[in-house]
Formats: sequence, C-alpha cells, structure tokens
Amino acid sequence: MTDGLRRTRDLMSNEELSPALDLETAPLVSPVVSSRRFASHVGWTFATRLFMVAGGVGSSIVVARWLGARGLGQLSVVNITVGLALQIASLGLPSAMAYFVAKDRKHLAGAASSALLFALVAGSAAALAVVGLSFASPALFGQVPTKLLAIAAISLPFLLITLLGYHLLLAIDKVAQFNVLDGAAPLLLLVNAIVVLVVMHSGLITLVSLNTAATSLISIAMITTVARSVRKESERPRWQPDLSLFTGTIAYGMKFYISIIASVAIIRADLLIVNHFRGTTEAGVYGVASQVANLLMMLPGVIAMLLFPRVASDPDPRGEFALRVTRNASFLMLLMCVAAGAASFVLPFVYGAGFADSTIQLLILLPGVYLISIESVLVQHFTGTGLPRAIPGFWLITLAVSLTLNFALVPRFGARAAAVTSTLSYALIFTLVTVYFCAKTGRRPAEMFVVRRQDLSELFALHRRRMFSRSN
Repeated sequence: MTDGLRRTRDLMSNEELSPALDLETAPLVSPVVSSRRFASHVGWTFATRLFMVAGGVGSSIVVARWLGARGLGQLSVVNITVGLALQIASLGLPSAMAYFVAKDRKHLAGAASSALLFALVAGSAAALAVVGLSFASPALFGQVPTKLLAIAAISLPFLLITLLGYHLLLAIDKVAQFNVLDGAAPLLLLVNAIVVLVVMHSGLITLVSLNTAATSLISIAMITTVARSVRKESERPRWQPDLSLFTGTIAYGMKFYISIIASVAIIRADLLIVNHFRGTTEAGVYGVASQVANLLMMLPGVIAMLLFPRVASDPDPRGEFALRVTRNASFLMLLMCVAAGAASFVLPFVYGAGFADSTIQLLILLPGVYLISIESVLVQHFTGTGLPRAIPGFWLITLAVSLTLNFALVPRFGARAAAVTSTLSYALIFTLVTVYFCAKTGRRPAEMFVVRRQDLSELFALHRRRMFSRSN
C-alpha cells in the first residue's frame, strides 16, 4: 500500500474524523490571531463579492431591459442548467481535495495535476450530456433554444477547472488570489452584456458565446495561478496525478457530493420547474427574486467557504469557533434580510413593470434565506471534521420534500408556490442540522443567535484597527 493511500485510509477509517490533531500537525497560532485573520479574510472576500454583485445585477438589468422577462428567463435557465451540470460532474471532488490539502499541503502538486485531468474529462462528458439531453428532450427546457444550451455547455470543462482551482487556493490560504479571479467573472459578464446588447444590438446567442469565451480565459488564469502556488509550496513539485490521493478524495468526496447536489437542486431546480410548467416569462420574474435571494446568501457563503479549511486544519469537538462565527453571521443576516425586505419594493422600478410580482416572491423567500444562511455556516463544523453520514441524509430528506412540493404546487400556483416551497425546505434543513449539532456538541440553540458583547467588540476592534492602519 502506498503512503498516500495509507494516509487516506487512516483518515477515513471512522465515519467521523477524530477531533484531535497530533501536536506535530496542529497549527501553532493563538485563537485570537486566528480569529482576527479569519475575520480579515471574510471582510476582503465579502468586499470582492459586493463587487461581483454589481457585475451580476448589472448584467441581469441590462438583459431584462433589452430582452425583457422572456430573454432573462431563457438566460437564467441556461445558467442554472450549466450550474447543475457543473455540480453533478464535480463528484464532490472540490471539497474533498480542499479537505485533504488543507490537512497536508504536500498533497498540493498531486491534487492540482489530478484536478486538471479530471476537469477536462468530466467537464467534457458533462457538456456532451447537456447537449444530448437538449436534443433528446427539448421540452424539458421549455422555450430555450437547443443551440443556446449547446454553446453554454462548451464552458463546462473550463468552469470545472476554475471550481477545483478555487478550492485548492482556499486550502492553502491564498485568499487574495482567489478573490481576484472570483471577482473577474461577473465583471466580464457585465462587459459582455453591455457590448452585445447595448452596443452591438445583438441577442442571446452572441452573449452566451462571449460568456463561454470569458470562462475559458478565467480557467487559463486559474491554471497559471495554481501552478505558481505549487512551485512556492514545493521546490521540486511532481507534476503528475496522484492516483492514490485521487481515489481517496473521490471516495471521501461522495459524502460531500450528496449534500452539494441536494442543496444545489433545492436552491436552483425550482426555477427550472417554474420554467417547465409556467413558461420563460414567469421564470424570468422568479429569476429576479431568486437572484436577490442568492445574493443575500453570498455573505454566509463566503464565511462558510473560509471556515471549512479553518475547521479541517484545526478541528474543535465543541464547535466553539464555528458557533462564534455563526452568531456573527446570524446577526448580520438579520440586518441584511430586513434591509432587503424594505428594498424589494424597488425591484419593479429597476427591472420594469413586468417584474412587479418579484417583490412578493422575494418577501416569501426571505425567512428561508435567513435560516439556510445560518445553517450553511454552522454545518461547516461537520464538513471540516469528516462530514458524518447524517448530514447527507438530512439533505436527501429535504430534497425529497422540496421536489414533492414543487411538482405538486407550481403547476397550479406558479412562482409564488416555488418561493413558499423554498422557504419551507430551507427551514427544514436548518432544523435538522441545528438539532444534530446541539446533540453532538451539547450546545444550546440560543448560542447560534444571541450575539454576545465580546463578539461585537471583536468586530468593532478589527474595524478600528483597519481604519487606523489605513490612516497611517
């Protein structure tokens, strides 16, 4: 048995990994310094995501204004179809590779080589599957042209390269490089929308073609960035796939895979169901409400993304750090959801009168958005310590409930029913994970919501330090 496979076997010998680390591998960083650095990374990454919001919302407004609800609906269906295909093709490998590399950076070169080979093969297979499905069952995608889906599917190998690269960068704490590449994508999409629709007066075919070209450029930049990081981590990196590590990560990643696919399906598939039963126009209106909801989930997504490698490298059986982060996230999300509810009445003025119902749909989504945002942060205590089988099981239960309600209610009641179903599904997964967390750690639910004075003091102190450092 090779050393790599033996390490993988040892790590996976129990359903849940041991919460204790050997002294040789435990990070020698004080909790205060670690917390401050984590908060700093969250701040910079969230700032990048706000920049991305401008690009994403700006491009959707341009599409809505120039092509109407039907055009925006078609583009939303294309993007969600590609997004679902991307997650299905990933097989949970991004999270699994990040987990193993975060625990031992010696795996980086082998993981990067394996990731590139896997992305090319799996991404191409996913692209062929999307194209084949669009030709075999065009009614599945409603009024979306097959040619449009085929052009978008070409981007799948490049998107998979980028997705794997993101996780590797986070695993080795390259947050700055991650933010630069992550922020470039929506900026290019906005530029493409303005050039194609406003300047060229062209249509969706041209827009999706340029978007596909943009994804290929970002993937090339990602390959270059990861290669430089590998050379810095190792003087003589072995640029060849590590088959033993790859086998272990695939086996381990399947537990992530179930949770990821179920969560993506719950969050994204409702729009496809609305499009199938109610048409692209109603899907376009619901797409606006869904987009705002997804943007609100951006902050907890950033926190969860950075918390995962932090917990993987320094597990805590009591979940103290995860709880402190969750409390701060719940406080900030409450403020953001209240602000979004007040701002929802502006949506028809921004997107046009045809999007009036997006306000009601967003108000229905907000309670669920708040709950699943908290869950997405809290669950990192488990994803970073081995991901027990109960968590994928919870997601499968929630997925079954979500699909059942959507297929039962959406054909008759439309997009508002999809919003209600989403909120109920988000509340269900939040409840299941919260009860399980409390049972495993002995903590109380109030510790997830009630922000302590010390938590706020740390946040304000960090803010004051940043302002002082800038003034000097």
